[in-house]
Order: sequence, then structure tokens, then C-alpha cells
Amino acid sequence: MTWATGVLAPAAWAEPLSGYEPVAARQVIQKAFPSVTELAPRDGNRAIQELYAGDELKGYAYQSLDFVQTPAYSGKPINVVVVLDTKGKIVQNRVIEHHEPILLVGIPESKMHDFTDQYIGLKADQRVTVGGTSSERKVAVDGLSGATVTVMVINEVIMRTAHKVGAELGLVKGASDSRPPMSELKTGAFEPKSWQELTGEGSVRRLLLPRGQVDDAFKGTDAEEVGKAAPEERDDPLIDLYAAYLNVPTIGRNLLGESQYQWLTTELKEDEHAIAVMAEGDYSFKGSGYVRGGIFDRIQIRQFGDTFNFRDLDYYRLSDVYADGMPDFGEMAIFIVRQQYDFDPGTDWTLELTVKRQTGPLDSEFQVFPLSYQLPDQYYTRPEPVLSEEEMLAEQPMWVQVWYQRDFQIVVLGLGIGVLLFILFFQDWLVQKPEIFRWIRLGFLVYTLFFIGWYALGQLSIVNVLTFVNSMISGFTWETFLIDPMLFILWAVVAAIILLWGRAVYCGWLCPFGALQELLNELARRLKVPQYTVPFAWHERLWAIKYIILLVLFGVSLESMAAAERLAEVEPFKTAITLKFDRSWPFVSYAVVLLVVNLFTRKVFCRYLCPLGAALALPSKLRVFDWLKRRKECGNPCRLCDHECEVQAIHPDGHINYMECHYCLDCQVTYFNDHKCPPLIVKRRGKRRGHNAPGHPDEIPVKQVP
Repeated sequence: MTWATGVLAPAAWAEPLSGYEPVAARQVIQKAFPSVTELAPRDGNRAIQELYAGDELKGYAYQSLDFVQTPAYSGKPINVVVVLDTKGKIVQNRVIEHHEPILLVGIPESKMHDFTDQYIGLKADQRVTVGGTSSERKVAVDGLSGATVTVMVINEVIMRTAHKVGAELGLVKGASDSRPPMSELKTGAFEPKSWQELTGEGSVRRLLLPRGQVDDAFKGTDAEEVGKAAPEERDDPLIDLYAAYLNVPTIGRNLLGESQYQWLTTELKEDEHAIAVMAEGDYSFKGSGYVRGGIFDRIQIRQFGDTFNFRDLDYYRLSDVYADGMPDFGEMAIFIVRQQYDFDPGTDWTLELTVKRQTGPLDSEFQVFPLSYQLPDQYYTRPEPVLSEEEMLAEQPMWVQVWYQRDFQIVVLGLGIGVLLFILFFQDWLVQKPEIFRWIRLGFLVYTLFFIGWYALGQLSIVNVLTFVNSMISGFTWETFLIDPMLFILWAVVAAIILLWGRAVYCGWLCPFGALQELLNELARRLKVPQYTVPFAWHERLWAIKYIILLVLFGVSLESMAAAERLAEVEPFKTAITLKFDRSWPFVSYAVVLLVVNLFTRKVFCRYLCPLGAALALPSKLRVFDWLKRRKECGNPCRLCDHECEVQAIHPDGHINYMECHYCLDCQVTYFNDHKCPPLIVKRRGKRRGHNAPGHPDEIPVKQVP
């Protein structure tokens, strides 16, 4: 296969991108059209490549990045090579560049290519949605589990650019080709106006054609010298033409006078429109075709891309005009636009004047000169377009479409957050009912794991933090973070929680992987799996590991976000939650090892390795509330709580380290339990013995005799 040289636009047309699957644009084109031998940039838009097999035009190719830069989950746009045939169908497409972490290390790229293969054979102007069912008005394609946002962006990129390019090439109708709702004329009011006022407001429009301008238009044609004006005549007008729309009383009555306007209104049938054309000069806009009962071949109307001519039956002689200050015209006419043309008076239209020059007995050359007309706004109204729910949604930004499609998840997440806030605000009351509170907590952990994690894929990651920091440096845009509603809402909630209660609430209640660990450890305890407690001296030093990991990831991200995203695989979140263990064995093995260790020592990963936990812990010192209660006896002499704390966030001296606490509230259950908390036990026993007990120093205490 041979290729023309020197005609390629961007470098990616020639070379595959490093770091991605080696699929160059040429290979995509060759797969679509094996017979193509030459790529030539299109005149007027070099981003579109015309594909030729010899002299035959086979189709077109382009890169989406040249037309849209919709940010994906990573905050960076996706680049797709799309190949269209000459009828506007997608023949082939391929993602050649992306920065999606879920696809860089996670879901195989072959699945992404299987997804994009669904677009082959679709027309560029079809409406396509990810998920759902197909109908007459849309085509539904299957999504990609674990990469919902990414494939929705790919869908947006492929179909939006295909429609944009297809419309530019004339293969499909563009957005400008669709008709708005029909305008409605304001026919009740009349205001006397002079010729100057009518022309000044645009009710009457003018086309002045000097002879020199017309001569220039015929340059390079056989008629270049036919009827050419002398140098001193170039500024003389060939024709000075005016046009006006007459159905509006203020325009029609002022131009025609009362009696002539009333006659015209009786001649017009429903949905017919009258246009006045007036001119002075050597060139006649009427010509001679109408004399023979034919078509006026020198003027026509164009609207919405459609053109229509006037016949002799559409013509009325305009005998006189009455507007004050109106100049004399040698030629005047009224033309009727008939019902079948669906003429919209409120939408701009063009009166096209054709100037012909005879070059032989049967041959002629012609040039078209347009007069654009737009009825002033005060003379019509237009109802708002009635769009279907799907059409209205399609007009919204990408992130709005995603939020709309995930409304169920948003509502259920909102309800869950509401329940969590209830638990936090009424924690002192709930922890005094240990059995009820225990089932509430286990139920919420199940909700976090199954709904937030495995169903809604709402697992936060250190990658989100690095992306946020990187966007603050390189240019922040809200769309980057609004693209995934679950993560956006969770991050908004986490930000508020950190300021109010610190890191603890997220790690203990809203982290799906943390919930998975805690539920497995609870099951292990019920099965009598022995538990190992890390000596506090070692435990205190192991805390530092996650902060070191965080610093390394942050430093690498400043140089390369792609490298940082790969190193962030220290988090097993993607494997265990996002992909539900459907991944290659090294990643699954790593996640399983962490979960197995967790069976013997609760939340080892969260306590010592989690960079996200470290990032959330740093601002925890700014928290507003310290709602975890302690007694003066805590730490000395009582050490029950620090022995019972499963994540060892309570120091031997009794104080709680909020940077390491997971807010499980177990210590608060003990705090209010007068059968478990030693200070409360002493107090309860004293009350049962009456006044002869500690707390009444004026009495002789009862002592047990050996």
C-alpha cells in the first residue's frame, strides 16, 4: 500500500502515540478502506482528511481533538480517530489517546475498543445513548462496567464530532438546518412611519450593485468582457434594489396606502405572504420570463436552505407607494409566497438577484447577489420550542447528562448521607443502646460496600486528590469534577465532614474498601479467628508509612500524573471495589493478601498503607467538634478503651488520636455502659450500697473482712 507524502496534517496521522496501544490513524483508515492510497487535507478545514483510492473519494477521517475537548474522568480529553464514508456513516473509529486511570491500569483497553466498535455503521446524525433501550429516536449502546463516565465521554466525543464534521461536509443536516417553531405576526398594531424610519429600523432592506462590483464577479469567466463598464462608470449603479415584507400593517400600510393594503389582504390566503420588490437602474429584476407565463428567472427566495421561484400568477403590479420620503422607482412589484413553501416571516431569508450575461446564442454566464432580510423583532413573536425530554437533555453539558442518568444513585446516596448525619448528631443516644447501634452500624457498612462501592462505584482514591491539586496548578475547571456525580457528592460531603469531625467519619463509615475489611473481620471474629494486636511502639511507627507513600505520590504527580496514577495502585480500591476483583492475578493477589491479613488484625491497610487516609488526616486538626467523650480516669488507671480500640487510635495515656481514629464509636458504647466502663461500675455499685460508700467521706466506708 502506498501513501501520498506531504499531505498529512497533525503528527498523529503518521505516528502512533507513545504510552498507548500502537494504533496509528493510518491503520484505522486502512482498516476502514483498504483501497485508500492518498490522504489530502480538505480545503477550508485541514483537520478533515479526504480519503482517495486513485481519483475516487472514499470518505473522510479526522481526530476528535481538533473539534471538541470534552474532559473525561481524568480531567483530560480523549482523542478518537473517526472515519466517515461519503454518506455520513461511521465506518471505523479508534481511541488513540487517553489518560483514564481505570483504563491505564485496570480494565483492558480491548474492552474499550469493543465498546467503540458498536458505533460502526451508525449515521453521524443519529442520537446515541450509553445504556437503556433503543427506540425510533435513539440508539442505545452497551456500556462498560467500571468505566461509566469514560464511555459516556467517548460517546459524546464520537457522536458530537461526527455530527459536526458531517454537517460541515453536507453529509447530514446541521443544528442550523433544524427549524425553530413558526413565528407569529403581530398584526393588530399600526404606527405611521416614513421611508427613512422604515429603512432605518430594517423593515425595508437595500441591495446596491455598482457596475464595477458586477464586473469583478464575472472575472475569469467567458463573460468577463461582456457589458463591462468603462472605468469612469464602475461606481454607477447597475441596480438599486429594495425589498420589504408587507403582511405587517406598519410596513404594508405605510408603503401601499390604506386602500391598496386592504386589497392585498383580501388577495392573500391563509399562510401566504407578500413581499414588495422595488428597484431603479438599468438592470430589471423581473426579466421577461413572466411574459410567457413562466418563472421569474432573475429573483428567488432562499430560507432554511430551500429556494423557491415566483411564477406569473404570484406577481402583482405595484402601481403606487405612499410612504413619506420614498424615492422614485422605475420598477416595482408585489410577489406572493404561497402556502406550500412554509415560509417563516420571523426567520431571516434572502432575496437572490441573478445577473446574467449572454456569451453566445445559447450560452450565458450568471452571478448571484443576495439581499438578506430579517423582520424586526417588534413585529413578531416566536413560541419556545417544544422539546422532548431526550432532546432537552441532549442540549445540556456533558456533566448535566451524567447527573440526570444517575438520578437514582444520587437520591439513594443522599438518603444514606442523611442517615449518617442522624447517627452523628444523635450518637450519644444511640450508643446507649448497644445492640441497636451495633445492627445500625453493620447495616450501614453493608450499604457502603454494596451500594456506594460495588453498585455506584463511589470509591474515593488518592488519584482524586492528586487530580485536584494538579488542576489547581494547571487550570481548575468544575466540569472535571462534576463529570462523576457520586464522587463529586462524596468529596463535597467528605470536605464538610473533615472540617466538622475530621478524617475519622469517612474512613469508618463511607469508605467501601474499609467497610469490606471491617465486615470480613467481624465475620472472622464470629468464626473465632485469633486476633493479633500490634505492639503500640511498632504501631506508632507504622503509622508513618502511609504519609511517606502520600509524599512520594504527590512528588511524582508534579512530574507525571500518569506515573502517579500507576503508583497509586498501592491502593487496592480499583481491584476490590471498582472492578470487583475482575482483573489480572497480581492485582487480585495483592488485594486478597491485604484482606487475609485483615482477618487477623483489623484494617491493616487503612492504618499503615492508605495514602488517601493520610491525605484526609492532615487537615483533621482543623476540625470543629470533639464529640468523643473521655473521663479523667481514661489512661490512668483505666485502659479498657485503648485495649478495645480495633484500630489502636487511643494512646496508652487515654487520649484519642483523631488523625488515626475511624469513628466506630465503640469507645463511646463503653463510655456510657455502666456494666463495662470501670468508673461507671464503681459509681453504680456505690449507689446500690447507699451512703456507706465512696463518694461520702463523712461516712465510715464498708470494708470486706478477709
